[in-house]
Amino acid sequence: MKKFLMAVLSLFMVMTLIGCSNSTPSDGGNTDGGSEDGIVTIKLGGSGPTSGGAAVYGQAVYNGALLAVNEINALNSGFKFDFRFEDDAHDPEKAVSAYGALKDWGMQLSLSCTTSGPAAAVSPMLAEDKIFAITPSGSNPAVTFADILDPTSYFGNVFQMCFTDPSQGELSAQYIKEHNLATNVAVIYKNDDNYSKGIYDTFVEGANEYGLNIVYTGTFDDSSATDFSVQVSEANKNGADLVFLPMYYEPAALIMDRANKDGYKPIFFGVDGMDGILTLAGFDTSLAEGTYLLTPFSADAKDDFTANFVKNFKEQYGETPIQFAADAYDCVYAIYQALQNAKVTGGMSNEELCDAMVKEFTSMTFTGTTGTSKWEVTGEVSKSPMAVRIENGVYVGQ
Repeated sequence: MKKFLMAVLSLFMVMTLIGCSNSTPSDGGNTDGGSEDGIVTIKLGGSGPTSGGAAVYGQAVYNGALLAVNEINALNSGFKFDFRFEDDAHDPEKAVSAYGALKDWGMQLSLSCTTSGPAAAVSPMLAEDKIFAITPSGSNPAVTFADILDPTSYFGNVFQMCFTDPSQGELSAQYIKEHNLATNVAVIYKNDDNYSKGIYDTFVEGANEYGLNIVYTGTFDDSSATDFSVQVSEANKNGADLVFLPMYYEPAALIMDRANKDGYKPIFFGVDGMDGILTLAGFDTSLAEGTYLLTPFSADAKDDFTANFVKNFKEQYGETPIQFAADAYDCVYAIYQALQNAKVTGGMSNEELCDAMVKEFTSMTFTGTTGTSKWEVTGEVSKSPMAVRIENGVYVGQ
């Protein structure tokens, strides 16, 4: 697979970036998409926050997916993508509206949504409409299960590229223990966010299993996400030498700032939602020095495929890709691999296309920038996480 992907990259031609597609909706939802000369054109859609506080995630997903689309479209391989991406502002209601617009446009395959809440809102509609989807970064079990307490309630056509929230919690505890980072741990999490709470719950289970001592647990919600003086003070008072932060990067930055003002210098340990903190406007990145992030992607990886992805991304967008961009890039290439394996042809209905994609994803192995992935029938992915550490203002693989 890596040899194939390297061949893809060697054929890549820099293409002029354009905004989201304004193609008219296809009638009948067939995969011919107006194809010519035997080329099957697939309408690929997705949404994410390209405005608002979480915009760094949605923009990264859009950029990563578009880079992959442009590379594949330059190959003249028999498949091309018509790509459209909507702004859902990290809001479930707006994500539902974005899904409606994409469906009217004629979307045949989906990248679902960038973040878990919107993705969970859209998954039932994807299931009802029999549109295959793989979310780059929607990691909560509610994205793939109608009822997270019922293991048989998986949608069956909604897949994930990043490992799930429960996995992140347990694996974080395991990593902290195996690398002797700390014994006394404080946890601060967002109690009105499924993503944050889901990781917290399984981190506690993992901490019990691996013998970590949680000396303090602090919470916050949307109404109290600006002042973390109490949480930081309590973590310090209780002797925590590591603070686990299962959250997105904005509140994490405020917590680091508060700790710095208090002269408190623990190790901070985050998960994939913290990726992007080094690009946060107005944030003193020196405050994140030494922070660990559990992630399947490291921009300084030495394998040729990842190195070429990072190089091309930097040339195209002028910045180093974060995990969300890598996840989206991998999603498009995984879809492309499945289309080729299934020998998809024009004239297939969305339902037939969905069935073909599910069959391939539940049987194939895909190797990309975020490691080697295999999928369960539930849509959950199996891959090995790793950690990066912020050193001199950049992520360094550990």
